[in-house]
Amino acid sequence: MTGDQPGGGGLTAPAAAGRAQELVDLGDLGARLGSWRPRLVVSDMDGTLLDSAGEVSARTATAIAACRAAGIPVVGATGRGPRLLESVRAAMAGQGIAVLAQGGYVVRFGTGGERDEVLRTVGMTREVATAVIAAIEDVAGELIVAVEDAAEQAEALQPLRVQHGFDWPYPEPAHLLPRHEVLPVGAVLKVFLRSPRLGEDQLVALARSVVDPADAELTHAGLGFIEVLPPGVTKATGLAVVLDALGVGFGDVLVFGDMPNDLPMFEAVTAGGGRAVAMANAHPAVRAAAGDRTSGHDADGVARYLEALLALEGTDV
Repeated sequence: MTGDQPGGGGLTAPAAAGRAQELVDLGDLGARLGSWRPRLVVSDMDGTLLDSAGEVSARTATAIAACRAAGIPVVGATGRGPRLLESVRAAMAGQGIAVLAQGGYVVRFGTGGERDEVLRTVGMTREVATAVIAAIEDVAGELIVAVEDAAEQAEALQPLRVQHGFDWPYPEPAHLLPRHEVLPVGAVLKVFLRSPRLGEDQLVALARSVVDPADAELTHAGLGFIEVLPPGVTKATGLAVVLDALGVGFGDVLVFGDMPNDLPMFEAVTAGGGRAVAMANAHPAVRAAAGDRTSGHDADGVARYLEALLALEGTDV
């Protein structure tokens, strides 16, 4: 997948690549933060914490370790589903809690031989998923479908269910299926919808015009398709599970992100008195919602911000 999707109207992940190495002068961070300091750092992964190769750079790993040494937990919040749990575990050095599947799956990593503890898992029935897809196709035309099967969450490594022609952007195993076999018999963790004619910004806007939030949550991560999730499932509600487990509030959070699926976190954190930081390569809506900005994800933007934060007088390092 290369370039902007037709009719997108925003910044997709491929289009953001030109800003991935952009450097942002953080200026007087201390003046902007005043006496406020985070008790928790939360970062989106793809396009934010990870570089374009999907890796945590040495500089970013060092900054995460420094935060943790200063007593500030670092949490990953990603759209990646539980089938990609091991990649999330590796990125977070196997420590702490992670929010996956846009908030639909929250897990505390086991250490020292202990098992992982799943703190949240939700699903959508096949009947609801079918009805939501049909409603969106009524206004957007025929769509190509992929599905994350909620029944497979416990195994975590089961392949995605992908309709022929979906053009899934990641090199991972997948069940390639005809359309009528893509939806499983049981619960669905989330549905991915791609249009051959519409970009994700336009498609999600059309979908929201016909889908009741009581039936499904809709978002996108700048990858050319939209995601349909169980109602109330966002990174913000997933993060709320983390906050409850750690005994901190949204006002204690410093959050980084780049795409519209991060907006619920940005909004909840900002409303609570915390701080939201957009990457240089962020979608325009994310930049507009952020209180601050940092360098692109290929320029170690998260690390640069954390380094500056930890260097502030009065921050315990």
